[in-house]
Amino acid sequence: MTNRKESTPRQLSCRRCGTGFTCDLSGECWCAAEPFRLPMPAHDGGDCLCPDCLRALASQQTDTAAM
Repeated sequence: MTNRKESTPRQLSCRRCGTGFTCDLSGECWCAAEPFRLPMPAHDGGDCLCPDCLRALASQQTDTAAM
């Protein structure tokens, strides 16, 4: 998520796969309910990831950390 405060969900495209999804910065966003926390992406002009890509990235980082 970005640090901007907005009251309505934003319509986004995943920066990884292009899938459309919404991001709600009011605290009710789907990502707030995820059991893991990842660092914010680097300031590379990217934005949020879709649920599938975020979960895949979290799984990949968990697998890497376990090695």
